[in-house]
Amino acid sequence: MHYLFTSESVSEGHPDKVADQISDALLDQFLAFDANSKVAIETLVTTGQVIVAGEVKSQTYVDVQEVARKVINDIGYTKAAYRFDGDSCGVLTAIHEQSDDINRGVDKEDKDNQGAGDQGMMFGYACKDTDNYMPLSLELSHVILQELAVIRREQEVMTYLRPDSKSQVTIEYNEDNEPVKVHTIVVSTQHDEFDADEPMLAKIKEDVINILIPRVKAKLPERVQALFGDDIIYHVNPTGKFVIGGPHGDTGLTGRKIIVDTYGGRGAHGGGAFSGKDPSKVDRSAAYAARHIAKNLVAAGVADEILVQLAYAIGVAEPVGVFVNSYGRSNVALSDAEIAEKVKSIFDLRPSAIEKRLSLRNPIYLESAAYGHMGRTPRTVVKTFESQYWGKVETEVELFTWEKLNFVDQIKETFGI
Repeated sequence: MHYLFTSESVSEGHPDKVADQISDALLDQFLAFDANSKVAIETLVTTGQVIVAGEVKSQTYVDVQEVARKVINDIGYTKAAYRFDGDSCGVLTAIHEQSDDINRGVDKEDKDNQGAGDQGMMFGYACKDTDNYMPLSLELSHVILQELAVIRREQEVMTYLRPDSKSQVTIEYNEDNEPVKVHTIVVSTQHDEFDADEPMLAKIKEDVINILIPRVKAKLPERVQALFGDDIIYHVNPTGKFVIGGPHGDTGLTGRKIIVDTYGGRGAHGGGAFSGKDPSKVDRSAAYAARHIAKNLVAAGVADEILVQLAYAIGVAEPVGVFVNSYGRSNVALSDAEIAEKVKSIFDLRPSAIEKRLSLRNPIYLESAAYGHMGRTPRTVVKTFESQYWGKVETEVELFTWEKLNFVDQIKETFGI
């Protein structure tokens, strides 16, 4: 019997994502000038106000106000009418030094055996829905909002768009867990008030269906384009007009969009957020490592769908558990427990080894703070950081290293594929 599965995404202008981006921009600034910084920063945004709190141990100093304001302006909150803009909002800071009780379990003389920065379990997931091994419902939700942001910045069509938006996509799957059609698309976008309510809402819906969706489809592979039929159900701004939005319409907090950040409800999630945390926090680094493992396993042909769990104890280097679930879709004559044992033989899962393998002690995190941490395209960029205290740093970094398919050959050899 066919079934429906739904995932959502939120734009860079969504208040929770504004908070995530500020936290990760601050993390990048610390890492750019001191790669050994220990950072755990939380951000709250609301009407005309930003509050940053957390714990930091670093040899550098960061101008929190300057970084936060730049992020807000870059997102597009530049007008007083939004009741939240980068030039005029207040920025309060409550950052103190990392607890010595935590630090003693993480920093050790033997750097290769540094302990995990916290206890917890982290999950990685991959499937064959899409070319990047992500669930199709989430992939489409992200692409819709990324293209909506491009349209907003172009200011050529849909010139009424404001930064805050959400999307949701429902996919119909067959009994073999293969997507067969796009069933429902929901788009809610903040906008200027440019007409009476009824014609204004009709215009926005018409533009979403006739401008946005065709541009989204053009970016997709043919096999996904074929899933867009004429019977898609559309809900566009279903509550009515959406003029009041962003942090003025809803308070935003770091770490409230962890399902958007990962797999859209597929697989599982251990509960730990990512943004604002340096890679000694396994909430982040081990989640990236688990995705790296899962993606390479599926790409290598071990299974058509797979979930990997890593679990850690604070201050302990080796994971306390490695778990694999192939959902009965394995392509090898091994139990899931046997697959997990082979995973442990291939991947060094100590926090220090993960940091090195994925080059996580670099300022690479702001780009991950909107439109998902997983399923992104690895790429090398040059980033420039400036500080009135430490001068200017220009550094070449590789983004989304956990998405690289660089273990496929080793996995095939180990599994005899």
